[in-house]
Amino acid sequence: MSKLEQLPAWRALQARRTAHPLPVLRTLFRNDPARAARMQASACGITLDYSKNLLGEDEFALLLALVDEVGLAARVQAMFAGERINSTEARAALHVALRSPADARWAVGEVDVAAEVHAVLTRMRAFCERVRSGEWRGHRGGHITDVVNIGIGGSDLGPAMVCEALADCADSGLRMHFVSNVDGVQIRDVMRRCPPESTLFVVASKTFTTQETLANAHAARAWLVGALGDEAAVGAHFVAVSTNAAAVEAFGIDSANMFGFWDWVGGRFSLWSAIGLPIMLALGPARFDALLAGAHAMDEHFRSAPAALNLPVLMALIGIWNVNFLDASSQLIAPYHQRLHRLPAYLQQLDMESNGKSVRHDGAPVGVRTAPVLWGEQGINGQHAYFQLVHQGTQPVPVDFIGVLDAGREDEGLHRIAFANLVAQAEALMRGRSADEAEAEMCAAGLPAARIRALLPHRVFSGNRPSNTLLLERLDPFMLGALIAAYEHRTFVQGVIWDINSFDQWGVELGKQLAARVLGELDPLAPQAGEDAHDASTRGLVERYRAHLRSSV
Repeated sequence: MSKLEQLPAWRALQARRTAHPLPVLRTLFRNDPARAARMQASACGITLDYSKNLLGEDEFALLLALVDEVGLAARVQAMFAGERINSTEARAALHVALRSPADARWAVGEVDVAAEVHAVLTRMRAFCERVRSGEWRGHRGGHITDVVNIGIGGSDLGPAMVCEALADCADSGLRMHFVSNVDGVQIRDVMRRCPPESTLFVVASKTFTTQETLANAHAARAWLVGALGDEAAVGAHFVAVSTNAAAVEAFGIDSANMFGFWDWVGGRFSLWSAIGLPIMLALGPARFDALLAGAHAMDEHFRSAPAALNLPVLMALIGIWNVNFLDASSQLIAPYHQRLHRLPAYLQQLDMESNGKSVRHDGAPVGVRTAPVLWGEQGINGQHAYFQLVHQGTQPVPVDFIGVLDAGREDEGLHRIAFANLVAQAEALMRGRSADEAEAEMCAAGLPAARIRALLPHRVFSGNRPSNTLLLERLDPFMLGALIAAYEHRTFVQGVIWDINSFDQWGVELGKQLAARVLGELDPLAPQAGEDAHDASTRGLVERYRAHLRSSV
């Protein structure tokens, strides 16, 4: 039995789950008119309604007790203090310092981290203003019209998601493009859309050695030099987000146009750093500052609010209940705003790369299920696709519905339809439809009795399917920053409860190492790998590719 399973609150939760049937949400709402009002929390313009979850007051109280038993307060303090909570890499996880106010002092040992952060932000602002104003010119003297971010993982998903989510706030006229896939298709598509004489490339790689990113960067470099006919053009059309000045300069980028960050910034937590340079280019420094301010406001709420009113803590506890006590192996993220359609992909990395672990900090097995599979896309489309499984499938799929109250630039009538569907889907999952209700509906429609009997099993919905609803007052930089930070802290809290390191990602490395070896073996002129180099399936796949190349020469 793991340490977690020995905690009194955990054991009591297991006992309750074993001894008591799951509550019926319809009955809970009918018997407790104040349930919805009581099971809400608000912070930074975001309201969480978690009343449509399968737990009562007793389970909720035990979940709150669990927070104390795992020592969450001390772990939060350690993170904000810059302690090396990323134990396997002996690093801090201090992304919260990236959104500290300009007048803050954030001492970690002898270093004022906030001062270092704001020194980089000052350089970013100056550069972005030059590009946005037209002062920065391409090699042939033209203004920049297109920005291409070349990165992968957190260097792509975060900036791409934010630029899409806040596209209505963008006022620079710059067209933003993002390249991460290394199969050649994505970057060629982008190149076809971009005029070389007015395109700026942002190459995002901390070490400037990331294979996929550097392969795309060199392809872009060759395209640019070929189109403009001058190696010197690289300096006017490429900048870097990196810490490897020597490699950046060898590529042809002036290190004065390199924007750095720190080893305590994990990739999936990095959009607040220089990795957010494309965001600042698209939105401008003031709106990027508002994004940081929203995240900082959520940081302060997370640090100070009691657990029963703490938005990220509540989101984490609901997730723990669903994963560990209701056996939910996946979770759906369903934003009902088109601008948020990239949010599920961003959260997939945030959550699954952070908490997709099976060992504790001390190396022992966790002993309980950890991160669920996150998935989803914008909700309206999902209703006509995978929501069938969510309503009537054989496995529980908790849902985070995310809505925006203010239509902003959207047409109010259309926005109202989307919001109505969000509310209705959450209600339908909770209520379901009984056999009596389904039969009455078909009778009212005039169906014959035999047809009603045949259809009845198919028209019944069990309901009692859990969901959260997160409502933003509006979709602006401040509230998007707060929403992202809330999910960051939710992920961290769950990692604390499971006693895993949410800030390393060793599972990513093995495939990279093997890919480097296989890449050389795919050359049809290279010696064939020995039988002991790979299993039979891998050898066969390599040989199939080599044979294809030989036949196409």
